Amino acid sequence: MQLTSDERAALDGRDGPAAALAMRVVSETARMMGAERLVSVESAHIDGCLYHGDSGTLFAERLVEGGGRTSVPATLNVGALDLLHAGRVKLDTRKAAMARRMMDAYVALGCQPTWTCAPYQAGHRPRTGAHVAWGESNAVAFCNSVLGARTERYGDFLDICAAIAARAPDYGLHRDANRHATLLVQCGGLDPRLLAEDALYPVLGAWLGRVAGGRVAAFAGLPRDTSEDRLKALGAAAASSGAIGLFHVVGVTPEAPDIATVFGGAPPAETITLTGAMLRESYDRLSTTSGAKLDAIAIGSPHLSLDEVRRLLTLLEGRRSRLPFYACTGRHTLSALEREGLLGALGDANITLVADTCVVVAPILPNIAGATLLTNSGKFAHYTRPNTGYDVVFGSLSDVAESAAAGRLVRDMSLWR
Repeated sequence: MQLTSDERAALDGRDGPAAALAMRVVSETARMMGAERLVSVESAHIDGCLYHGDSGTLFAERLVEGGGRTSVPATLNVGALDLLHAGRVKLDTRKAAMARRMMDAYVALGCQPTWTCAPYQAGHRPRTGAHVAWGESNAVAFCNSVLGARTERYGDFLDICAAIAARAPDYGLHRDANRHATLLVQCGGLDPRLLAEDALYPVLGAWLGRVAGGRVAAFAGLPRDTSEDRLKALGAAAASSGAIGLFHVVGVTPEAPDIATVFGGAPPAETITLTGAMLRESYDRLSTTSGAKLDAIAIGSPHLSLDEVRRLLTLLEGRRSRLPFYACTGRHTLSALEREGLLGALGDANITLVADTCVVVAPILPNIAGATLLTNSGKFAHYTRPNTGYDVVFGSLSDVAESAAAGRLVRDMSLWR
């Protein structure tokens, strides 16, 4: 691997200890991955600001002490605390203090305190073709797939080092050849009513993650007006159930105007024709129990958009939740809800807003043995049981609204039969 003279100077300490450390981490990672060079990046999204232990806090503080500063715009993923709602997170005093030190350190490094897993909803939308360094699996999938920017799946420590160095390893999804699809998924035979159902997209993503692993897939036959919220749900479920960093939807996403282009002129290595039975199996696998008793509801992984909150309120039709109901979203959406005068309606519906974090990465849910959570999020469905101990039931947003009002599980399974 070859470094430019400017990169070598930074590695040798020209810009201070933190910049040298950052360049060393990035360049050594590139060497291990077999990259021949580094690529300049235009922005970063930092996943390393979520407290998992003291080492992460101490690493960020070391960068601050070494004069570290981001060289490109960098947004911050969720932290372990809800800084807007005191007492929402039930961390012990010491862990809460370390989590706050970590969040403060990343802001001191020049990162924007967005505290969201959906930075693309908060205005961080790199141009198509731009090289960036993003962490957070759903954000990576959305950035590559829906925006057409280029990033690999950057994890803790490497993400902030790339932001400081303004460089990333030139490998994987940064390279043209690796962005072509090899798997074609035919969706044209599915019931049009199912294609119009919001719950299809996390189910489809969960199916893709298990089947494709890390391969790049292209979907053919999905509606051309598929919304960003549905693509967000698809990518999030695919990235949590598998290693998906990029998918294409023919006629929808920017690198897939047609099948020939998305496959680079080559025939697909594999073609799978989706059936209702395949999707029903994927739908069922998102739940760990089938009981009607519910103890809580949680939505917003990735963080809820303004449109998703509006739709929830429409579905509730002024009714109040009879269950603990947690809606996770970002500060940008909270500000929009406040401008539209909708915060009161959420309070009237007995919905607890969670900002800056979410219920599967921070201790927010009530501590109830043998409890069950209802969600419409494929990502929540994947992480709820291992991270919280709750069993999980998956349903649509309409199911969520009806179950909240009834105080028990209500699911319309007609389309899935």
